[in-house]
Amino acid sequence: MHLGPIAIKIGCAMVVPTHAPATYKDLFGLPDTVIGQIIHGQLIVLPRPAPKHAAASSNIGYELGNPYHKGRGGPGGWWILDEPEIHLDGHILVPDLAGWRRERMPKLPHTAYFALAPDWICEVLSPATASLDRATKMPIYAQTGVAFIWLVDPEGQTLEVFELHNNRWVLWMLYKEQDTIIAPPFEAVSFTLESLWQ
Repeated sequence: MHLGPIAIKIGCAMVVPTHAPATYKDLFGLPDTVIGQIIHGQLIVLPRPAPKHAAASSNIGYELGNPYHKGRGGPGGWWILDEPEIHLDGHILVPDLAGWRRERMPKLPHTAYFALAPDWICEVLSPATASLDRATKMPIYAQTGVAFIWLVDPEGQTLEVFELHNNRWVLWMLYKEQDTIIAPPFEAVSFTLESLWQ
């Protein structure tokens, strides 16, 4: 899909109008400098993450990758992946990080996307994405059975941990400042919140 004269402003999400509900093919022509998602039939285009956002996401991946993805210094048993494309109930979503228990997904799919809802999602908030992540994507994750969500705010330097109970998100803990994070579903390891900003 060619965006033509539509400008994508850094720090702003853009809903790209289509004559009919957006489809998977609408994502194919997007430039590499943006992330496309389809939510409630609308094509949502976002700029690539800013450095502070990318650093926080990468640091969470480092903290969880060795003990959970690779089983080094931790229990293993998970796939922890950056920016996976996930197809859930007609939506196409790209969280910053997602994790699947290997008992539910023993092997990675051969497709370019995942059709199985993750067990854990992490969204790194920015001014462009906070409303989308909270008000639009979190309800979809709840409806599709994602058990845990972490919301990381590099600007406010906080981490909110949510757990799904009776199809509703319940705030398990809000971490701030120099707190040590020991949070579900990854209680076997700990790290400091400030390590995410370094």
